[in-house]
Amino acid sequence: MDHETVRRAPLFAGLDEEAAESLIKQMSAKHMERGDVLFHEGDQGDRLYVIGEGKVKLGRSSVDGRENLLAILGPGEMFGELSLFDPGPRTATATAVAETQVLALSTEQLREYLQGRPQVALTLLAALARRLRRTNESLADLVFTDVPGRVAKALLDLARRFGRPVDEGIMVSHDLTQEELAQLVGASRETVNKALADFAGRGWLKLEARAVLLMDVERLKRRAR
Repeated sequence: MDHETVRRAPLFAGLDEEAAESLIKQMSAKHMERGDVLFHEGDQGDRLYVIGEGKVKLGRSSVDGRENLLAILGPGEMFGELSLFDPGPRTATATAVAETQVLALSTEQLREYLQGRPQVALTLLAALARRLRRTNESLADLVFTDVPGRVAKALLDLARRFGRPVDEGIMVSHDLTQEELAQLVGASRETVNKALADFAGRGWLKLEARAVLLMDVERLKRRAR
């Protein structure tokens, strides 16, 4: 696992190399395959996680079995920190969507670590604030933006975090099925597939297996507004 990637997480903000490595040594590593569940919605939250490799989806399920994806997280991103500030049941289920390595730090270890390090605590609070801001934006999108606009916005966000430049545009290996992409957008698979087919027909993108090649980012940006 690349420690430089892990150190991009807010948990390590402001730490020198020695302090960061000391903290990493206190963390326990876990390997997951696609489909492995790290914790379920309703489980007691008792630790924070940082992704070293792979991707994790955070989702919630309704009583009738429908699922909504709250976020797709990748290397250098952190989750589970809510348990530090508000101990209680997990608010989502965390599932690997690719081969994934995570590092875990118990809430007790984290609290002990934060004593005398107020800057790190402030950084964690800032990370929570950004997540709340994204949640508010997603709620607004569900009310004010149509499904094609939400699809375009989701693809651009995935490209920003997981895309890599290629000759034809930006290749985004998101590792999501069509159903998972629809859950992320908050719409039916049929409606999302129709939007993707329309974008492909216009030459804005090309669909790949659990990936998408974005060929006209500017048009997608205009459609996402």
